[in-house]
Amino acid sequence: MSASLTDLGTDLGTVRRPIETAHGLPNAHYTDTTVHLEENQALLMDQWAGLAVTADVPEPGDAVPVTFLGNPLLLIRDRGGVVRVFQNTCRHRGMILVETPRNIQGAIRCPYHSWCYSTDGKLVSTPHVGGPGHNTHDGIDRALLGLVEIRSHVWRDVVWVNISGDAPAFEDAMADVIARWAMFDQPLFHGGPDSRFSLELNCNWKLAVENYCESYHLPWVHPGLNVYSRLEDHYHIEQPGQFSGQGTVVYRQLRGDNGAVFADFQGLDSKWDTGAEYIAVYPNVLMGVHRDHAFVILLLPDGPDKTREEVHIYYATQNTNPDPALRARNAEQWRDVFVEDVFVVEGMQRGRHAPGFDGGRFSPVMDGPTHLFHTWVAEQIEARRAMSQAAE
Repeated sequence: MSASLTDLGTDLGTVRRPIETAHGLPNAHYTDTTVHLEENQALLMDQWAGLAVTADVPEPGDAVPVTFLGNPLLLIRDRGGVVRVFQNTCRHRGMILVETPRNIQGAIRCPYHSWCYSTDGKLVSTPHVGGPGHNTHDGIDRALLGLVEIRSHVWRDVVWVNISGDAPAFEDAMADVIARWAMFDQPLFHGGPDSRFSLELNCNWKLAVENYCESYHLPWVHPGLNVYSRLEDHYHIEQPGQFSGQGTVVYRQLRGDNGAVFADFQGLDSKWDTGAEYIAVYPNVLMGVHRDHAFVILLLPDGPDKTREEVHIYYATQNTNPDPALRARNAEQWRDVFVEDVFVVEGMQRGRHAPGFDGGRFSPVMDGPTHLFHTWVAEQIEARRAMSQAAE
């Protein structure tokens, strides 16, 4: 380990203790730029991280530039309907290819020297590369100079990326959460413009995960929600190394003024009649499922102390009948709940600047899901450090 990391107090031994004696992550893991960059690699680029949703590119040719952890990426739906992720850079001189979201009508054309790429990443045109009027050259093999594709996988409409390319296959890495929600493995339909919104948080992204994992805070932070879905109605969800969260045995469907409700997902067990679950899928995707709708929250870090939450809500049917306004009302209700958490995660971020704070302690009864996340973070960082040391 480098001296700079040691000086920052990132000894993670106390984090990996049993919950009764464990401490939370040291302050530097929320405030320090050097540690943030280390975490970007170990926690986000080496893993399957959430980047976007396929609803961002609904039509063939739709392309959206995304900057993720400083990496310029391009989310695109190719002509065959496959959602792909590429580096958003020309293979010639590294020019950014797409600056703003748009539909690619022909080819992806570099604005610098007009090298062109198909929507599936193949290099198809190199004007004047061999001199004026000569569009080929023996030293330029187009077959070897397609766009650099980022390893990606779509599950529950989320576009997951493994930037390093070293993670296990998605189906293996996420096997347990896929199995847990196998009943919900059916068509999902994004609710449209009224069913997506963003929140800008002045906090480290991990604090949003930690808060989402547990129900301990419900009586004080979400008093309205706690009126009908009380703290004692919740249970822990814990899968070491993959995900953690909470479930409730009390879920009430939203009803319109005319009594209308959303259509249910098909073939669900009776537990889902009044149940719901909320899982943080490590590293940065928060998910919720109910009998009649689901949601995804992508946590997109911007440095050690800022995070953008992208919220998307999904339904079992594509149309908005019988009450078109009900989806907008549902989104507003969830927005209100998530906004209630903002002062908490931002307050914890400010608290991490207290030099005497030692990472805090966990309730052995109430904080199990959050402790699991801290343990996972520590394990991934230590594994990455060991790999780096072995390579020296």
